[in-house]
Amino acid sequence: MEYRMIKSPSQGTLDILFRRKGSAATTSIGNYDAVGLVQGRLIDMVFAADIAEKAAGVVVEDIKGHCPQNLIMIAIFGDTASVEAAMQEIQDKLKAVKKGEGS
Repeated sequence: MEYRMIKSPSQGTLDILFRRKGSAATTSIGNYDAVGLVQGRLIDMVFAADIAEKAAGVVVEDIKGHCPQNLIMIAIFGDTASVEAAMQEIQDKLKAVKKGEGS
């Protein structure tokens, strides 16, 4: 799984993400100054989206793309502290699951 965080994303970066997000265009995302990007297998991305939304005040969107390895990506929108907390929680819980300590 790969992780990236963009603080204060540029308008061009936001345009790319909003063109590729999976929800309807009428779904608004507000109050964000950071975007966390997480890429991996579908099962892990659904698990990660649930962890992120429960851990912090963030909005998670699936991002459409063309990946020959069938990897998908989610974008986590929120304030910088919330996105950092959500991404750390994802990494901690996935690590625990791989060790057989969580579900």
